[in-house]
Amino acid sequence: MLHYGELLVCAFIIGMVSASQAETHPFTVHDLVAMDRLGNPKVSPDGKTIAFELRQTDMEANKGRTQIWLVNANGSGIRQLTRDQAGANSPCWAPDGESIYFLSNRSGSSQVWKVSPSGGEAVQVMNLPLDAGNLVAGPGGEKLAFTMDVFPGQDPDKTRARLDDTAKGKASGRIYERLFTRHWDAWNEGTRSHIFVYSTKDRSLIDVMKNMDADSPSKPFGGPDEFAFTPDGKGIVFTAKNAGRDEAWSTNFDLYYAPADGSGEPRNLTPENKAWDTGPVFSPDGKTLAYRAMKKAGFENDRYRIVLRDWPGGTERILAETWDRSPESLFWSPDGLTLYALAENTGQKALFVIHAVSGAVRTFLNDGTIRSLGFAGSHMVFSRDHLQSPADLYSCNLKGGSLRRITQLNEERLN
Repeated sequence: MLHYGELLVCAFIIGMVSASQAETHPFTVHDLVAMDRLGNPKVSPDGKTIAFELRQTDMEANKGRTQIWLVNANGSGIRQLTRDQAGANSPCWAPDGESIYFLSNRSGSSQVWKVSPSGGEAVQVMNLPLDAGNLVAGPGGEKLAFTMDVFPGQDPDKTRARLDDTAKGKASGRIYERLFTRHWDAWNEGTRSHIFVYSTKDRSLIDVMKNMDADSPSKPFGGPDEFAFTPDGKGIVFTAKNAGRDEAWSTNFDLYYAPADGSGEPRNLTPENKAWDTGPVFSPDGKTLAYRAMKKAGFENDRYRIVLRDWPGGTERILAETWDRSPESLFWSPDGLTLYALAENTGQKALFVIHAVSGAVRTFLNDGTIRSLGFAGSHMVFSRDHLQSPADLYSCNLKGGSLRRITQLNEERLN
């Protein structure tokens, strides 16, 4: 027979269990919308800190806001870096680690800003007449690359004036003499996404694609992984489809080299391949350019092969030709001896390791969807999501071993 005190304890326990059961419920679309979204992690030059985007949904305002957060590579010290209501995205470490560049609409349009990783007020780097996107920092800390949509052959100021004049006009009709007329939900206004190089030293701004009637990155889904600074910082290698009136049905994307100072026209590096070439990444020693290439012209879903090109010599070879996966992203190991590749694999997006000489391939991680690989000392850092959890940051020793979860951003919601 239970005493009064024991009855009180039992009642308390039953109440706690009932409350716990009442607080849980089947997963709904409302839960899905409310989850925080992590993306675009970037490891600091010293390997100690990770900057990343975090999109949070304000249900009352019916709006999502993206801010930049920081976390130490060991999982400690997670903190929010930017707080302006306009949001911030595309974090990009300066080579000295003293600043983080990012994009924000806080001045009314998407502009380049910078802030100290220790906090404080952000500073606008330049005042551009057009929206900036796809931010990349060059080696040495003296150059930034980003994109703006301009009319071919016209600078940003002239493009802005032309767009404003069109907006003031009373006519709303459009005349198209070639495809494309629109990409998904955006009409083709005649502008092209061009890569610009900004010098933090003399504040010069160069359109390295000035006269090209082509986009880089590709529209509508391309990103900053489609162009890269050369190891010496004097040039840009980028992907573009310069196909003229055949653009709508061509898949002939090529790699081009352009001087960062605008002293020469872009030069086609892959004219022989009539299929897709993309994703340039330079080895740590700067002697090899790796990129992905399709083989079948006119076919968007061909398998990507990995091509290694001596730099700047130009001799090429295909790596792991018999590997039957199509890599979506490539990353050089810090020692330059191997390539890490992300590719679809039996319902997952797996991480593969490929020896840069022999082409031997092995599966490194194959559980969930892995994205955005970076390196922090003897460990790699990446985001990973799966059917039981949204994306979080993880780390793993370069030699293998168990995963370590760095962030647990949605733990309370999942519980």
